[in-house]
Order: sequence, then structure tokens, then C-alpha cells
Amino acid sequence: MNRPARPGAEAAVRAAVPDVETLAQRLQEIDYLADDGLATALYLGLALPQPLLLEGEAGVGKTEAAKALAEVLGTPLIRLQCYEGIDAAEALYEWSYPRQLLRIRLAEASGDASLGEADLFSDEYLVRRPLLQAIEHPGPLPAVLLIDELDRADDDFEAFLLELLAEASITIPELGTVRATHPPAVILTSNRTRDLHDALKRRCLYHWIDYPDPAREIEIVRRRVPDAAQCLAIDVTAAVARLRAAELQKPPGVAEAIDWVSALRLLGVERLDAPGAARTLGAVLKFREDEQLVRERGLAWLVGDA
Repeated sequence: MNRPARPGAEAAVRAAVPDVETLAQRLQEIDYLADDGLATALYLGLALPQPLLLEGEAGVGKTEAAKALAEVLGTPLIRLQCYEGIDAAEALYEWSYPRQLLRIRLAEASGDASLGEADLFSDEYLVRRPLLQAIEHPGPLPAVLLIDELDRADDDFEAFLLELLAEASITIPELGTVRATHPPAVILTSNRTRDLHDALKRRCLYHWIDYPDPAREIEIVRRRVPDAAQCLAIDVTAAVARLRAAELQKPPGVAEAIDWVSALRLLGVERLDAPGAARTLGAVLKFREDEQLVRERGLAWLVGDA
């Protein structure tokens, strides 16, 4: 799925992000801490250019990686949220039938007999969805196209994306072919609720985002909740590690750790203890069965007092 790089687009990308180290540094400056593997994958996705498939547990920062890349480049983040039943019209483009019908009625009321099909199927009535928006981005740097949670969509939609992203162009029967002058930087994410097809994976760069080690997670939490006490970030990170090791339906990700620290800080808690955990479990656990399991095991275990 390597897309042909336009010379101007490639030069603009290289000028903005000349190497992996520069990209990692700029990501860190906006408080997104990417390890060397992720920074390299993001850089190669830009420089080749080639779509990048990010997989990992929910809440480890896949979507945030795309947002951070767009911020570093200073270009739009165009997000396509996938769901069961999504189709090409919802992802690519459709015609504004209410506006077309209104135009027809106005023509009839005014006695205008010159209204033709070309008038109704013109750029004026075209509703651009995320994929078309990304292809039409004027540059000079590429927009970041985030195709989020692709595993929620069906096989047919995945096959449709395969062809579209390979060419960085679309054909609108009534208007002709639209080709990207600055092909978007494409990031696809998956929580692995189902396996994606090998045909798509072969055409993408791939990177698995794992939970960060404790020291990095503490730093991430501190950057996202700078008003929180250092000791609170340490306590919560340790508690989250215990939850991930337990048999939960939905282990908490980094996002939940950040939410938990934010909730505790708002309540004036400086050290995580059993009463504080009891009041705020809903910030970190999102299934009733998980909360019951933790309460049965004991909040003293959770906060490290057992």
C-alpha cells in the first residue's frame, strides 16, 4: 500500500520532521511520550509514505498518537470513527438530497426549465466525509487521517479502504477523479476485537503499543495532570498495575490512570488510600463485575496496604 509520494509533499515532510529523534522530541514537547519504537513507526509512516496500523489494548494512547502527530505537523486531524455497519457513503462522500430537492422545487416554482442533472450533481451539493476531506487537503504538509477502531467495521468496508488508500484518489461518477496532491498521513487503530485481514496488514507498517513501564507511566500522568502530587501519581500507577494483573473484563489503560488521578486531585486526595479508592473506582473501572471483584478482594490490596 505504498502510495506514490508527490515531490513537494515529500520535501515538506522532510523539512518539518527530518529524522526520528526530531519527531520524538517534538512529541515530547507537546506532552506525548513516545518510545523509540513508536516514534520510528510514526516517522516511517510519514517519510515512506505508508499507512501505519497501531494495535494495543484500549487506553494505551493509539488515538492520542494520531492527535499528537497532527499537532506536531500543524495540520488537521481528520478522524473517521468506525462502527458496525459503516459504509462508503458515510466515510467518503454523499449528495445533499434535501438541498437538491429544494433546488428542484425552486426551479419548478420559478418556471426554470434549464435545470439539469449537472446542476444538481455539482460541487455545491457534495457533502464531504472524512476520507474525501483528507484527500482534498491542500498541503503543503499532509493532513493526518485517523481511521479509528477499524476492527469495529465489517470486512467489506476494510476491503474498500484497501483500494482507496493504495491510490490516494477517489472517483465521483458525476464529477470525475479526485487525486490527492498531498496524500494524508494515515493511521489506523485496532483494539483487536476481531482480526484484520492479512491483505491490509501487509500493506501497512505495524506497531503494537503496550502498557508503558511504571516510570514512564508516572511521567505521562504527571504531564497530563501537572497539579497532582508526585506521590499520588506513584500510588495510582502502582494500583493500576495491580488491576492489570487481576482477572478483569476491562483492564485500565493509561487513559484511566490519568482520569483516576484527575478525580482524586479534584477531591483533594494527595495519597491513594482505601477510602479515596472506594469513592473513585468509577474513574478507573468501567464494568460492574470488575468493581465487585476488586471490592471482594479488598481495597487494602488495591492501594498496597494489604
